[in-house]
Amino acid sequence: MSADAKKVGITPLHDRVVVRPLTEEEMGTTSASGIIIPDTVSKEKPEQGEVIAVGQGKWDEDGERRIPMDVKVGDRVVFAKYGYDEVTVDKEKFYIVGEQSILAILG
Repeated sequence: MSADAKKVGITPLHDRVVVRPLTEEEMGTTSASGIIIPDTVSKEKPEQGEVIAVGQGKWDEDGERRIPMDVKVGDRVVFAKYGYDEVTVDKEKFYIVGEQSILAILG
């Protein structure tokens, strides 16, 4: 578990991931010249965030071994717009995302 996850006290279970949502600047909704891209454009994009904690993985069908996770702490990911649960800890927003809702790893 990462230091960020320990700090906020979130431990994801099974194949879930804790993600810190990226700001508009981090996501690129502001152009290089400082022009802000309208909400109507940015709302159509999937969500993006940084992985701060990863569960141990789900069990295989036989229940004998865990299936390893494809993401790791520090990855920047794109995930389904409605594929998460939002939690707030100490006024900071985090998303708990099932690995199946993660669409891509950025970078």
